[in-house]
Amino acid sequence: MTLLRRHWPWLLAIVILLAFPFLFYDWSKGRHSGFVLTLMSEIGVMAIFALSYNMLMGQAGLLSFGHAVLLGMGAYCAAHVVLLVKAGSFWLPTELVPLAGGLGGLFFGYVFGWLVTKQRATAFAMITMGLGELVSAAALMFMGFFGGEGGIPIDRVMDTSLVGVKYSSPWQVYCLVLVWAFIAAILMRLQTQTPLGSMANATRDNFERAQFVGYDPRMVRLYQFALAGFFAGIAGGLYVLIYEIVTFDTVSAAKSANALLAVYIGGAGGFFGPILGTIVVVLLQSGVSLLSNAWLLYVGVLFIVMVMYAPGGLIGLIFMHMPIWRAGRMRELLLPYARAFPPALLVLLGFVLMVELASFTTIGAAQGKKFSIAGHTIDTTTPMPWVIAIAALVLGGLWLRREARGFRERWDALMEGAKVASAKTSADAKIPLGKAQEAMS
Repeated sequence: MTLLRRHWPWLLAIVILLAFPFLFYDWSKGRHSGFVLTLMSEIGVMAIFALSYNMLMGQAGLLSFGHAVLLGMGAYCAAHVVLLVKAGSFWLPTELVPLAGGLGGLFFGYVFGWLVTKQRATAFAMITMGLGELVSAAALMFMGFFGGEGGIPIDRVMDTSLVGVKYSSPWQVYCLVLVWAFIAAILMRLQTQTPLGSMANATRDNFERAQFVGYDPRMVRLYQFALAGFFAGIAGGLYVLIYEIVTFDTVSAAKSANALLAVYIGGAGGFFGPILGTIVVVLLQSGVSLLSNAWLLYVGVLFIVMVMYAPGGLIGLIFMHMPIWRAGRMRELLLPYARAFPPALLVLLGFVLMVELASFTTIGAAQGKKFSIAGHTIDTTTPMPWVIAIAALVLGGLWLRREARGFRERWDALMEGAKVASAKTSADAKIPLGKAQEAMS
């Protein structure tokens, strides 16, 4: 029972993730939505990838621009293992294919890490960028291992399952991704509590002091890099099973940028931050991209806003509310948030309208598309839609600025009250101890 109380958030997450696809289940035809399952599977893979990236950026303070190399090399290794199993060279359960990718990522993580971890800070970032471009170019040149532009296609149905599942349906693959995602997340969570995880934090916070007490920061970086490669390789192995092909895109800079965006938007300061960032980034890529040609612009603006106003990411915003929550005064923020919501929504609508008007004036016109809202076609060449968009943006901005002042005043008052309450609680806790010491004397 104690174990259940301690780990109930993990169990609740498993139940929710298993039940969520059934919200889109077609009961008349008796099948799941392939798009939803693929989207959820991609979120699972990217969550592992982002968490592995956070082992470098969040734990060790290493900004990498080539982390996709570890994902891609793990994916290529997993693809070759599947081909060997299909050819009858040896036997391997389908469920362990991601582990094969993880071992490939671990090997290349150690090999590449031996080179890149000789430096840190800016030099490390530049070397990883060069390494990423090097491997991307090699993926197009060495056909034997990488398969060139066509990549390496596989067939995931191997009849070697430990549980008798062929993994021919997206639902079966999603369940496999879910299991591996939780295994990888738990292992990475435990790794933060090991001596290596603590020393990675120490070398991040004070490089010289860690070196002074007898640790080799370079070796700490190397081991952390190799372990990050292992988990990125697991994500690569799952990637192969989902899409049944691996191409040079998996080692590209764009894939590395996805990990950076997910970690920074979600927040590198908390373990679950990259998972939140992954959900946002994948939904923007796979969901908003179906609705708008300018989805990349939204991703860029979101990244800029997070850097300027929430450098701690989404998880940082949550942590900011914890003192008020502990003081039991969270309900006092409901009204300030409710007052700030309408102008914020007006600013958002004005911004989106301006972006879409500009998009349909250029890209949309070239593609022969027309801008329509609720079935009504909007003529982007007339001034009225632009006036409405600019007015919503300007008026909403002024309104939001006014509400922000009141929100700030209320926030500061609540934070000050939370500090006073926390100090009083600490003082009350010390009183019995002081009486006990007086009695003993």
